[in-house]
Amino acid sequence: MADAGADARADARAEVLARIRAAIGGGAPPPPVAREYLRAGEHLPGRPVLLDLLAERLLDYRAAVVETNESRLPAAIASAVADTVPEGGRLLVPPGLPAGWVLTGATTDDGRLAPHEIESFDAVLTGCAAAAAETGTIVLDAGPGQGRRLVTLLPDRHVCVVRASQVVQTVPELLARLVPRRPLTFVSGPSATSDIELNRVEGVHGPRTLVVVLVRP
Repeated sequence: MADAGADARADARAEVLARIRAAIGGGAPPPPVAREYLRAGEHLPGRPVLLDLLAERLLDYRAAVVETNESRLPAAIASAVADTVPEGGRLLVPPGLPAGWVLTGATTDDGRLAPHEIESFDAVLTGCAAAAAETGTIVLDAGPGQGRRLVTLLPDRHVCVVRASQVVQTVPELLARLVPRRPLTFVSGPSATSDIELNRVEGVHGPRTLVVVLVRP
């Protein structure tokens, strides 16, 4: 038996959409968007001055920064994880991490872990898609080595590896590197809010602790 109410709602929706199309159809094209803001900085991606600025911003946001280079990266990751994860704690990693990053005993997310299971892990280790030095913002796009948004929002500690080549100066440069259709997560320090009586509370909408392993050339 057909649902008369559902049919009526569908007809009403179709009528509303038809009226909207009729109202906007055939109009003049929208004017071009003025883009007079600074779209690129004076420093090329990965320059030491940008890495210094990114580290400074992250420290201002109460993140921890571990600086290393490519040859010492696996040891730096192991040290950062050991210092971040409590003794006997569990580390979650996304699929697609470089082999040298994966630590003994870590659990790889297979996409089937429920939110309460992900939340039970003490920390997560990931890479990133890009970072903007001026704002101290790191972006993850769920690509290889980054994982689902859940794996970086539910555990209380996040260890994130950022390579020099991923660091640009401005937000427009950062956005130009991203694909808007991907699930983007913007990270500027540990999760925190000061909405209630201007008292800073950390860990409200994501990890309470952020450790960035910054890989210099």
